[in-house]
Amino acid sequence: MDIKEVLKLADDIVFKNTGKHLDDLEQAILKGVLQNEKYSKIAEEFHCSEGHVKDVASDLWKRISDILGEDVSKSNLRSTIERQRFSIVSSNFAQDFVGIGNVNLCAKPLQPPEVSQDRSHHPKTQISLEDAPDISPFFGRSEELNQLEKAIAQQHSRIVTILGMSGIGKTALALQLVEQIKDKFEYVIWRSLHSKPLLEELQTNLIQFLSNQPENGLKLNINLSQLIEYLRKHRCLIILDDVHSIFSKGQLAGCYENSYENYGELFKKLGEIHHQSCLVLLSWDKPREVAKLEAENRQVCCLELPGLDLRSAKEILREKRLVEEEKWQELIEKYQGNPLWLKIIATMIQDLFAGRVGEFVKYDDLLLNEDLKDLLFQECDRLSEIEKQIISSIAEETEAVAISQILSHLQLPASDLINAMQSLGRRSLIAKINQSNETLFNLQPVVKQYVKVGVNEG
Repeated sequence: MDIKEVLKLADDIVFKNTGKHLDDLEQAILKGVLQNEKYSKIAEEFHCSEGHVKDVASDLWKRISDILGEDVSKSNLRSTIERQRFSIVSSNFAQDFVGIGNVNLCAKPLQPPEVSQDRSHHPKTQISLEDAPDISPFFGRSEELNQLEKAIAQQHSRIVTILGMSGIGKTALALQLVEQIKDKFEYVIWRSLHSKPLLEELQTNLIQFLSNQPENGLKLNINLSQLIEYLRKHRCLIILDDVHSIFSKGQLAGCYENSYENYGELFKKLGEIHHQSCLVLLSWDKPREVAKLEAENRQVCCLELPGLDLRSAKEILREKRLVEEEKWQELIEKYQGNPLWLKIIATMIQDLFAGRVGEFVKYDDLLLNEDLKDLLFQECDRLSEIEKQIISSIAEETEAVAISQILSHLQLPASDLINAMQSLGRRSLIAKINQSNETLFNLQPVVKQYVKVGVNEG
């Protein structure tokens, strides 16, 4: 048998028993083994870690071994598959099927079922987007979409976190991403943590959908291992929105409220162990477990959203029917291309200045209306006392500052200050400027203006 025939028969054996074809990475592993390639080379071709390839291979050998009823490994793969083919061809039973281990295969002729050439396509994807908001239209973000699709579809990331301040467009981006890649999954589920469900409630809800059972039909004591089993057996895309809702106010970024600490265990497990699913987190703050896994594991990644590019941001102002387009760039730069901030300010310009941007931008101060202040209050009110001291200190400076300058102003222990600065970075509240000999920090202009006047007014 040549390599193509071995791969075809192996795929048929797995499909007849499980109803699922080998995915692209599993096919590449089988082909690589037959060509005496090292796992490191396969990992390089698929832009993933060698450890990930080894995990997938180990799971594949076990699956084929269970089906055939004998141990299969990289060393005996070809001989085992050839022996099974010989067993089929030489069989004298005049039946439509012959048994191999726990799977039935057509005896004469051996014809695999028709399959789409794109093995990642799932025409019967089951989708649950009841918790997803209706956001339209969508502007720009082609680069970010490509980056996320590559991480999920090509690099098989287990956890992808989309970070950014309120209004930056995390949810809109994730909805567009779902539309682009949903056919690569068997299940797509969107859940919001805004109402702060306990992990047990979330797990039960997810398993209920994945198992297609009513909640009262599930066994009691649903646990994390049961959910992980589903994520191993099926290719699932799970989006958790508003992850910051389960973090404590008044603490550094990523500290969970009481009774929600086990979410950290969920993120840690799903980032560490092998499965074929992807968890997408949308949050103002980066979870600590994700930050640690990101540093150690290529299957966990984060995308911090910047403001929209000039062209895309102009589309928002055009939709809001603003005039004097020559002044739009100044307005967009003042509000850092944040889509929601621009929509709020554009509405105010319509209300007060009949859409004339020039009348608005002639004011020297960066203006914040009450709607924008409310958004910023929600984020700044969650900060620890040290974080509030730090951003107040930075807001008083006209230029970016070094940590040593902040230390001299606040007289804090260096360790406390550095931890708080890292926390502010994980909340996307400070901007970092790398220079040749030191790193400087600043606040976004809108945040700085709010800290200077908004807090005092509150």
